[in-house]
This record gives sequence, C-alpha cells and structure tokens, in this order.
Amino acid sequence: MMSMKEIEKRLWDTADELRANSGLRPSEYSRPVLGLLFLKFADTRFAKVEEKLKPKPGSRIRPGPDEYKAHGAIYLTPQSRFDWLNQLPEDADLGKELNNAMEQIERDNPDLADALPKSFAEIPKDTLLELLRLLEPLDLSGDTFGQVYEYFMGEFAKATMEKGGEFYTPSSIVRLIVEIIEPYEGRVYDPACGSGGMFAHSADFVARHRREPGKALSVYGIEKTRETLRLMKMNLAMHGIGGQVSEANSYYEDPYDSVGKFDFVMANPPFNVDKVDKTKLKKDVRGEEVIDARFPFGLPTADNANYLWISLFFSALNDEGRAGFVMANSASDARGSEAEIRKKLIDTGAVDVIAAVGPNMFTTVTLPCTLWFYDKGKIGTEREGEVLFIDARNMFRQVTRAFRDFEDWQIEALANIVRLWRQTDPELNWASDAWLKERFDAEGGDGLVYRDVAGLCRAVSREEIEKQGWSLNPGRYVGVTEREDDGVDFRERLTELQAELEELNTEARELDIAIARSVADILEA
Repeated sequence: MMSMKEIEKRLWDTADELRANSGLRPSEYSRPVLGLLFLKFADTRFAKVEEKLKPKPGSRIRPGPDEYKAHGAIYLTPQSRFDWLNQLPEDADLGKELNNAMEQIERDNPDLADALPKSFAEIPKDTLLELLRLLEPLDLSGDTFGQVYEYFMGEFAKATMEKGGEFYTPSSIVRLIVEIIEPYEGRVYDPACGSGGMFAHSADFVARHRREPGKALSVYGIEKTRETLRLMKMNLAMHGIGGQVSEANSYYEDPYDSVGKFDFVMANPPFNVDKVDKTKLKKDVRGEEVIDARFPFGLPTADNANYLWISLFFSALNDEGRAGFVMANSASDARGSEAEIRKKLIDTGAVDVIAAVGPNMFTTVTLPCTLWFYDKGKIGTEREGEVLFIDARNMFRQVTRAFRDFEDWQIEALANIVRLWRQTDPELNWASDAWLKERFDAEGGDGLVYRDVAGLCRAVSREEIEKQGWSLNPGRYVGVTEREDDGVDFRERLTELQAELEELNTEARELDIAIARSVADILEA
C-alpha cells in the first residue's frame, strides 16, 4: 500500500505533465487537476450516502439532490460518477465527457455554479487517463482527501508564485489561528478568503469537536479574483459548509453590511498594499464627508493598506466576536497615523493575543510574520487590560531547506498557552502535555496553570504597552530564553557550515553554466 507521501508525489508528478504536454500555465492546470480530485472525493461521499438512502425493494421513489445534500453529499448523476468515466471505451472523447460531467454536477448543485473546471478537452487524453488511473483505487474520504488537497494547493501556490500566498495559506498557520479563536459555531467572515482555507479548517475544528460543520457554521467570504473564487467554492462543497461568497474588492465594497455582524473573522490579507484609493472609503452624508464605518479609528495617511485591514477586521466583529489574522511584522511598530490607530485599538481592550512566527512558514515568502487576535468578549473582564504576547519563532518543523511548518503538538501547545491564560481547559489530543507540564505545571503538580515564560510568552498590561510606544511586537516584551550549553563546538560547526556553503555555491555555478548553455542552444536553433 502506498504511503500518503507517495500518493501525493505520484499525483503531483502526473499533474505536472500538463505543463509539459498541454501548454497550460500552472494557474490553468491547477483547476482541472483539483477538479478531478474534487470529483473523486464527491464520488466517495456520494457512494456512502447512496447506501444509506437506498430505497426499499419494490419502491419507485428515488432520492433526489436535496436528500443527498441533507446528508452532506454532492448529488451525482450516473454519467458524472467516477467509475463510469473511468470505464469509458478507448475511442470515447474523455475530455468532452469530463466537461459534461462537471456541467451536470453544477446543474444539480447550484452552490457550485461556475465553480468547476470545463477545460478537459484541452488536456491530452493520455494525461487524463493517467490521472484517472491513479485516482481510481484511492480512498479520498475524510482526512485522507484533506491532506491530498492541501498538498496540491501548496504545490500550485509554489508553481504560480502567488505573492504572499494570496490564494493559499499553509495549513499549519490556519490551524493555529483556528485553535486560538475556537469557532465552535456562528458566522465566520473572511474578506480576503482566497481558496477558503480558513473556512475549511474551521469545519475540521467543528467536526473534531463532534458537531456538524454544515449546521454549526455559516461562512461569508469575499475574493476579488474569479479563478480563486471557483477554487473556494469547491473547497466549501467538499467540507460540507454552506454560506455566501462574493466576488468583490473588500477595500471598496461591503456586500454583507459587515459592521458588528460576525462571530469570527479570519484572514490572511495581502501585506503592504499601496495605491488604495482612500477617497472611495469616504461617503458624502448631507454635505459632510464621513469615513466608512468599517474604519472606526480613522484612515492611515501612509500609502499602505495594513491598517485598513486591521480596522476592518475589528469592526466586523459583534460584541462577543473573536478574530485571528496574519499581518506583516512591520505593522506591530508602524509609526505616525498608524501608531495612533493602534493606540485606539489597544484602548478598546479587544486586542487579545499577538504571536510572532518565524521565517519560511509560507510557500512563496521567506519573511517572518505576526498573528494578531482580537476578542471583544474580554472587554469588561479582568483580562481587558492585558495582551498576551507569544514568541513562536523557535517552534517549527524543518520540512525542506526553504520551508517550515508547525507539528500537530506544537499547534496544540501554542493554543493551550492561550487557553491557560484565558483560564479554560487545555486540549491534549496531540501529545503536547509533556512540553506544557515542563513549563506550566501548577504547584504540587495538580494540573496546568498559566505563567510568564522568558522567551516564550508574557501577559503585558496596557500601561507597559503605552510605555513601549504602543508597540505590539512580541520581542519587546517576551525576552529571551536562557540557553544551556548544547555541547556543540562552535568552531567545528562553523567549519561544517562553511563547507556546506561552498558546496552550494559550486552547485549554483554549475546550474548557471547549464542555463547559459541551454539559452545559447535555443538562440542558435
């Protein structure tokens, strides 16, 4: 039996043939490949529900699309079933049949209107057959499908080199945000939703806590790129989540009348965007120019949209709402009008947790970032005057030389620091207990209790934040860990690193020569 990594690699290698054999760009071949993954998953779920809804012998009543949807399945006609497509005769026009299958699925499932790919006729038949052959024996139900889909989204993000991962946020970052804001039920808003990862992992969180995501959550998303919006619709359908998605520009449009409306806000907005037309963020009210209510602290004068997002997320929350979002490190210490907005924001008492994350956590961006969390429910409580700062830069798993993520136990450990500070019960599903016990063991060993830990976390009063110029940079407050001698000889290690650098430089020179030769051959041809 193939391991998950082998499955992922074989599927990706086959998908990558599209680049060589079809002339499609990565942004174009991602949709048909994800469409086939979607179809395989939908077929697996449909078959299980079909067995449940099987009519009694002799009955002429057959369940329709609504019955399947009520059981969390996407309705499929016989001609859109995976097995039927995989067993077509050799002379069949497979591309055309796949396009027809996608059109039928959209007709029977209105939530998927204009979401599924219909470009299979442009793909070589041999490549389509190979993809179908690889997918046919796989059980892509439950977590297995989620892992494969996440893998493909990450690979496509790297292939298309989307700036800042604007359509894909790595799952470990999303999962940490979800674990800290804990979206058990309610309305979830993401005004920069990309392919819907925040929604998908919220659904996973709800399912893990033994509830039905489709009943517990309603999602509201905004995405300005139509192609990405289609990916999101597929992602929502596969996770059984209902809600609304809009193609719009969140700076200028507010299709959900968002102020004070949502229980949870999650987002990974594009960083440091300039050229936003701030005149469009104001309205004429009886001859007076009024700033849009989504920006309650005023507009920044800097040509940078970071604080527009920061304000927009705050204003969208209801009185008990929580938010978690990714933000550029520079926003934590930004000066001028942005510092004034930050002061007003901190004065509300809603700023809850600020966590520093190390570099290389995103597929296309090497810079570190910061995770910001709001909790309007803590206003008026004893925690109103505090902000919890966490430095998670030293917690990661090195996946490749250029990419890191969090392991399951690390996500759980970081979220549990927040839970302990909030004086709620920690969750111990992924073996974070030993790490937590070492740092947060209560006196006498009776459970866990929050305490400041140098280099890791510290609860800071509003008065101290004011003394630091209203900075929200965790490094200013958390301090550094006392490091023990690890027994590694510094000179010896430095020599090893120098040798490794020389080897990499040699490889780079060889690649430069090979590229130059290839270019010369092309020009001479």
